[in-house]
Formats: sequence, structure tokens, C-alpha cells
Amino acid sequence: MPVTNPWLAGPAPKKKLDRERLEERILNLLSSQNMCVLATTGPDGPLATPVRYHHLDFSLLFTAAAGSPKMSNLAADPRISVGVFAPLVGQASSRGAQVFGRARVLSEQDPDFGHYWPAYRWQSDHAERSRPLDEPPAGPLVVVEAERIVYTEHWLRREGFAPRQLWRR
Repeated sequence: MPVTNPWLAGPAPKKKLDRERLEERILNLLSSQNMCVLATTGPDGPLATPVRYHHLDFSLLFTAAAGSPKMSNLAADPRISVGVFAPLVGQASSRGAQVFGRARVLSEQDPDFGHYWPAYRWQSDHAERSRPLDEPPAGPLVVVEAERIVYTEHWLRREGFAPRQLWRR
């Protein structure tokens, strides 16, 4: 029987990508997607929440209502895991990242707010909701600076590289 991707058979290679090439692939994934799943922990246990995100280098950015369950969880424990993934059409297309870090909730008064805010493209959300484009949202900006990323891409096996790669800040 013909096999579409014979390089997927057998044990996975162990070879690691060099840092520059791994960072390029991670940034490509972050730039080509806009949805992620945030995993937080709260008094009722784990909470996984799909959200729209933007990124600035290896920092993920999102907004949320101050009283939402995810924001309450982050106030109690800022550790977070974020899953970003491309659509899956088969094993060969499997591509995603688990981003681990600590969430920082920034208000407009925070000194770092001005660094991250321009990367958060709120205008598309406002247009979708028929809100005026001259009134930016007033809610907090959540920034997750990646401390560690587990990047998975099975296509790497074609070139003799391990499908799972680890990046650390």
C-alpha cells in the first residue's frame, strides 16, 4: 500500500534545531494563528479558555474582563500555560506550541504598557462589534512572556529533526 508520508514511520529523530531556526519556526506559528487556549488554575481546579491573542516576539497578549474567571485565577496564581496550534489535517501537519510563563496584568499606568499596547491590534475586534475606532478598550492588557516553549512540528522529521523541540528564554 502506498504511504503518503513514509518519513513519519519508525522512531522519531532526536536531533535538535539550532536556536535561530527554532525561534524562526515558533515566531512563524505565533504570527500565523490568532487563537490560543489559556490554562489557569483556580479554586475550582483547572480552567482552559480559548482566547484571541496577538504577540510581540515571544510574549503573548490578550485582554479580558477584569472579573472573569481567568482573570481571578491569574490574580491568585499568575503561572499560565498557553496552547497555540495550527489546524490539523493529518500527522504531517501537526504543529503547535505550549507556552509556559507568568501572566502580567498591565493597566495604562504601568510603565511597560506602552511597550506592548501597540502590538495589540484591538481595532479589528472593535470593528467586528461596531464600536468606534477612536475609543480604544479600557480594560487591562495581559502579557505572558514566555519562559519556556515546547514546540511540536512533525514535518521536522522529514529533515531528520526531532518533532518536539524545547526553547528556553
